[in-house]
Amino acid sequence: MNKIFLDRRTMAGSIIAISLGIALLLYYTSQASAQVSSETERTLRDAGISILKERRNPIDFSLPLLTGGNASLSSYRGKVVLLNFWATWCPPCRAEMPSMEVLYQRLKNQGLEILAVDLGEDTATVQQFIRNNPYTFPVLLDRNNRIGSQYGARSIPTTFVIDREGKIIGGVVGAIRWDEPKLIAAFDAVLKSR
Repeated sequence: MNKIFLDRRTMAGSIIAISLGIALLLYYTSQASAQVSSETERTLRDAGISILKERRNPIDFSLPLLTGGNASLSSYRGKVVLLNFWATWCPPCRAEMPSMEVLYQRLKNQGLEILAVDLGEDTATVQQFIRNNPYTFPVLLDRNNRIGSQYGARSIPTTFVIDREGKIIGGVVGAIRWDEPKLIAAFDAVLKSR
């Protein structure tokens, strides 16, 4: 009986977290007029990305890299950034990461960067995960969930798309297949737009 009760509580908590994440994306999507070209906007929407009506400045941050040193979001200006909040214990996060690697390998030479921000885990846990799953995109450590909280990443994975000018243009709450042809075409369009 207690196990059923705990499973229902866990499920209810997950539903609330997902609802809050979707509400956050919808709030940002409801802001002012469109600046993304209509063709790029259509491509993004067709690929399942919620786009903003107006590009917004992201919150800048500096976090430790799993490989050592620190990285700040602003240092990636001039690239298209897929800012992904995740954790090793999250099955949907783990499920989408191979497709993120495919996307990264396909488009990194054109200016795509993926920043995978691990939420709240210790370095050893994340290092072990990456040793077992050799992803090549940068992994950052948000050990106290400060940055994830600022971005409203209450449900993970939560991903934001940032254009070459350093503006958030859209996002996704939940796991998706990043190597789908529509998404590759969407990122190709964003990489070509200025």
